[in-house]
Amino acid sequence: MHVFDMEVGKIGFDENRRASYFQYHPEFLSDDNYLNLFPLIIRKQLQTQVFDRYNTQTFRGLPPPVADSLPDTFGNLVLKTWLESNNKTFQQISVLEQLAYVGKRGMGALEYRPAKDLPANTTINIDEMARVARLVLENKTLAGGEALDHASLVNIFKMGSSAGGAGPKILVSENKQTGRIIPGDLEYSDDYAHYLVKLGIDTGITYSKELIEYSYYLTATKLGIQMMPSKLIDGKHFATLRYDRQNGEKIHILTACGMAGWDFEDPNVSRYENLFDLALYLKLPHQDIEAIFRRMAFNIIFANKDDHLKNHSFCFNKSENKWRLSPAYDITYSLNPLLNFTRAQQAVSINGKRIDITLDDLLVLAERYTVKNPKGIVREIQDGIGVWVTHATELEIPQHIINAIIKSLTRVV
Repeated sequence: MHVFDMEVGKIGFDENRRASYFQYHPEFLSDDNYLNLFPLIIRKQLQTQVFDRYNTQTFRGLPPPVADSLPDTFGNLVLKTWLESNNKTFQQISVLEQLAYVGKRGMGALEYRPAKDLPANTTINIDEMARVARLVLENKTLAGGEALDHASLVNIFKMGSSAGGAGPKILVSENKQTGRIIPGDLEYSDDYAHYLVKLGIDTGITYSKELIEYSYYLTATKLGIQMMPSKLIDGKHFATLRYDRQNGEKIHILTACGMAGWDFEDPNVSRYENLFDLALYLKLPHQDIEAIFRRMAFNIIFANKDDHLKNHSFCFNKSENKWRLSPAYDITYSLNPLLNFTRAQQAVSINGKRIDITLDDLLVLAERYTVKNPKGIVREIQDGIGVWVTHATELEIPQHIINAIIKSLTRVV
């Protein structure tokens, strides 16, 4: 495993024990510059460390900071489809082989060597990638139905297997001078703007998830939530600049799950108090504490029920050897507006509650973590519902979808 062109250490895996091993490279430990790379879980010691308590679907037996590099649901589906096109099965490759496929293409700055070689490509067509992604989601193979072109499948594998999340997405780089779009799996120079693109795929439904997410982005940034600049491509693909590619450099990032070893599917650890406590442990500035509170209030009021622990990350400043809260991401309406939801739960609890969360619950956390003017923050975000309606209307989101979303938003009292 490498970072910033230095070998951090070596990773091993015992298939029989379903346990992983990690040992630091001695020269890395002797350099004081980056010893805060893994503040928790991986200890700063030369002896081999064994990780045998993370054998869940989230961590796959790996140390949590390393498991952050693995693809999520859509990435695994793409990998499975690509392997089948090469007469292999997903079960035939080990978790270390998956890291080898990630290689230098993963989110953040961690790299895995030796990496699996993949063909290089020059330019891409995002609509073509959306077509291939739709076929992957429909489980159409080369053997039947509409053909999955091998070259296109390689492209979607390279660009879609590194990004996290369940939905179809790719990583691309856009030349700042020419506008030429190339695969974003290896390029990170400052000549390009580097985007994560959520593909707008025609699935026959009467609304666009990507348009809704873009309307949420416009609203959240208007309400003081820091997010990376985002845009729509061709009016249907949601593209957001990557915070792990800045000024021609790779930025080391960890999710809350990778940082602390919390499984985002475990309700016992999915608590906002844990996020605040982690921020305090990392000695983040108080403005980051207040940013977490603002995001928490927005996600409650705007019914982002899929606000889980992998959707909260931290960025490492290598020049200062310190951590900061990452820009917010994946802030959107996560329910199906065509269905009626009356008791949908939040993924992360607040004051021990996932439903019927009140202003008092938010104020309990505000007092515990000394957030200034919490009532004013909540009021500002609640008043922002009108801001969202304006953006949604301007984006021509169907009125019945707007009405359905408004109906399910939370008025915190």
